Amino acid sequence: MQIQDLPYLDPGVPDARSGPRFLRWLFRNQLGGQLTSLAWGLLHFVSVSAMPFCVGLAIEAVVDRSGSRLAVAGGLLALAGVGVAVGDTFLHRTAITNWITAAARVQQLLARKAAQLGSGLTRRVAAGEVVAVSTGDVEKIGWFVEALSRFTAALVTIVLVAVGLVVYQPALGVVVAVGLPVLALSVLPLLPRATRRADVQREKAGHATELASDTVAGLRVLRGIGGEELFLTRYRRASQEVRHAAVRSARMWALIAAIQVLLPGLLLVGVVWYGVGLAREGRITVGELVTVYSAVMILSYPLRHFEEIAMAYSFSRPSARRAARVLSMERATDTRGVREHQVPAGELYDPDTGFLAPTGRLTAVVCGDPDAAGLLAERLGGHPSEQGASVLLDGVPLDELPLDAARAAVLVQDKDPVLLSGTLRELLDVPGSGKVDAKAALAAAQCDDVLAALLQGSLEVTDPLDAHLTERGRSLSGGQRQRLALARSLITDPQVLVLDEPTSAVDSHTEARIARGLRELREGRTTVVFTSSPLLLDRADHVVLVHDGKVTAEGPHRELLRSEPRYRAVVTRETDEEKDVGASASGEVAAVRESALDRSDEDKSAKGGSAIDGAESDRDMAVRAGGTGKDVTKAAKPVRDDVEVLEDIEESA
Repeated sequence: MQIQDLPYLDPGVPDARSGPRFLRWLFRNQLGGQLTSLAWGLLHFVSVSAMPFCVGLAIEAVVDRSGSRLAVAGGLLALAGVGVAVGDTFLHRTAITNWITAAARVQQLLARKAAQLGSGLTRRVAAGEVVAVSTGDVEKIGWFVEALSRFTAALVTIVLVAVGLVVYQPALGVVVAVGLPVLALSVLPLLPRATRRADVQREKAGHATELASDTVAGLRVLRGIGGEELFLTRYRRASQEVRHAAVRSARMWALIAAIQVLLPGLLLVGVVWYGVGLAREGRITVGELVTVYSAVMILSYPLRHFEEIAMAYSFSRPSARRAARVLSMERATDTRGVREHQVPAGELYDPDTGFLAPTGRLTAVVCGDPDAAGLLAERLGGHPSEQGASVLLDGVPLDELPLDAARAAVLVQDKDPVLLSGTLRELLDVPGSGKVDAKAALAAAQCDDVLAALLQGSLEVTDPLDAHLTERGRSLSGGQRQRLALARSLITDPQVLVLDEPTSAVDSHTEARIARGLRELREGRTTVVFTSSPLLLDRADHVVLVHDGKVTAEGPHRELLRSEPRYRAVVTRETDEEKDVGASASGEVAAVRESALDRSDEDKSAKGGSAIDGAESDRDMAVRAGGTGKDVTKAAKPVRDDVEVLEDIEESA
């Protein structure tokens, strides 16, 4: 695999049982590149190590006054120089290729896993940890995979040189052959401690990355509540912990590096001292002494790779462990036995809660617990984060459909959708049926002011679709981001569209227009909206109340307001204290409420109907008339005022 051939058509199925197992799997899948790098590494290191022998032959030729042997030694030295240059060039090339391709394979595996798990991934792993794994950890894993082939080449070269010295000059060769293993193994007692310190450093760095990522993601909210200084203090403390851990780790690695310099120097001194004695006794020649001396001196170069591989492994092991943790995660539902199936079209049913979304209708879901609503929305999309029975689409379990088919049939927009950086045209360029264009979707989502703001912020752009969006749309308000995300979802035009609080950051006037536009654009298509907004609820064909994980009531919005206390409490934000006070005046207030509703219906009927149909008056009437305990006269006036406000909203819409 070359860099230009990336990405991989299939990155494979990793062994994610542990970090070391994942590294071994990655090495096996990079075996071709590793062998190529090993071959070039051997050429480079052997050529470097051959130079002392060439120098020794040249010295002996000079001493013996042999011109032919000197020429041969010079030719061998030149050949070794070519081997060093060629080997080093292609070793570097293949090593970088192995690094990049290994990192790319891991990134593809992580991207595929994120696509499989969907929003369930961030429920199990912090978003900052996912960022750390896919950036810094990927690089360290690639570093170890790349360094392994160079270390192997260095190890083989050291063994060959030691054997060659024993054959060339046994007296000194034995000393070198005994000393080299001592040099290589001398740092082993320090490696566990160095590895532990490196693990601590990586863990603290990962925590700091998570904290920074979460802080940046919530910066707008932090500024709103004045919590910037608090989180800045937390990050400063985490950053200092990372610095202290890095210094402690660096001290240990500095000690290991010092030993790697000191011991070869001592070996070199010992070889020279012993060799000089042998030369004085006439047991070895000057050329042999120079050869052995040069060989020991040059061996310090491949010996450095022992330190590098130890460092690479110590840093990549926690990174591989985190990557394996993410890659080992599976969907909560068992996807074994997935069968090819034509994408079904029909009603959507959840056996766990008893929720049913009829075909071609707008169904609103009211749930008092936002987290429970999010889990139900994920389950309806076929990617739950918890075990449970599969959701049925037209009687077919979504888990038995291929993942791409299930997601094409049911699209879920969560309450915090992500806007990728780029132009608006690129943001809206998503797979869809082709029946809904960008203009219609933007109009239904009431994005006129968003387009104007984007156009105003991009001086050189005449078409708002060519305006540039910053990362996650940070330059836009929360309501503007919500509307662009809604427009993107509408363009896909899935058979079933599930929206989780799509208008929670939008004002009531805009929300009323979105409710009308959503209903018109999704006419004849199945739409499920999780919301507690009366403006959306009154537009729904059917409203379902989910309480404690089960459907407890369903029907029209107004009917549920009158008959279901739990529904009324969620929609009107009624507190327990207000319930108790309201119960004491229920007789009088009920009469006022019915009278007010009848009058609002008569007024709207006389005006030809209302675009909002009294949804807001239902909510405020329930709050003021159903939960305040005030007298009948004081309760009736706010109800009439709310009806007039709604008529103003209708006219502005």
